[in-house]
Amino acid sequence: MWPVWSAAAVALAAGAVTLLVVLRPSGERPAVGSAATSTPAGPPTTASATATPGGTVAATPSCDPDCVQRRRYAAAAARLDRQPGRLGLVVRDRTTGATWRAGDTRARYWAGSTPKLAMVVALREDARAGRVRLDATANRRIAAMLSVSDNRAADALWDGFGDSATWMRRFHSYGMTSAGYLAGFPRRWGFVRCSPEDLAALMAYVLDKLDPRDRAYIVDAMRSVGPVQRWGVWGAGPGLSPGVKNGWSIEKENGRDIWITATVGFAGPGERYIVAAMYHQPPGSGTIERGVHALTDLVATVFGAPVPAPVVIPKDY
Repeated sequence: MWPVWSAAAVALAAGAVTLLVVLRPSGERPAVGSAATSTPAGPPTTASATATPGGTVAATPSCDPDCVQRRRYAAAAARLDRQPGRLGLVVRDRTTGATWRAGDTRARYWAGSTPKLAMVVALREDARAGRVRLDATANRRIAAMLSVSDNRAADALWDGFGDSATWMRRFHSYGMTSAGYLAGFPRRWGFVRCSPEDLAALMAYVLDKLDPRDRAYIVDAMRSVGPVQRWGVWGAGPGLSPGVKNGWSIEKENGRDIWITATVGFAGPGERYIVAAMYHQPPGSGTIERGVHALTDLVATVFGAPVPAPVVIPKDY
């Protein structure tokens, strides 16, 4: 069921976009001297592979579900390649371990509010281990961070439960190995730089390693976010029950203002697919609308949802 792509086939499908799989299904081995690449399976399709006016790819008798998903990935890679600025997207199949990447997924981007998810992980873990006590106020702030990305709640929790070094050690322990602060900026949650790989690792930690009770709490919260966060991974569509934590802001890059958007979450039965994407628009020419639509339409393309995907544009900037 899992095709092996040659390097040439990858290049034809993705153009200048990086397309790489680092994990293979159990028992599958590449031929000696071949390029070991495959793609995560997508959500079930009914039977074909034709482009629809909305940009989605549907099944046909001549194209089985794997074929459909390959075309979806190729369409997403082409869409990413057309975006101005710098963008990276990671899609990981938790069932097979296969991972698809497009764009620059290892570079560090401004993370916006996505570190709030890591903060929730730290606080829930520390509370369960007896290292901290979460009272009703702290729990309301945690819920507000996850639902509407509340900045005041994040500030209060950041100041109340650790210093900048302690928080970063926690983040690194969740697999966010390249996360860090930038010299000349505050050492706080809103000024963290990390990569799409870091965000995917964080989501994997939540889904695979966190105490089941804390995992259930976070998954339910991410599936029921307020309207301000209904974009990004939300674009997978309601049929895949996505959950999301988003980030958005205007930041500095080489002394100039840029719009940044970031999204991390999951989609599919049993939270099968982990998705993480980050986007820096070019200085002086970006908008929040472009950033939100770019990430949401990429996710929708990967999962065969209609494009342009419906979004809610944040207005708190």
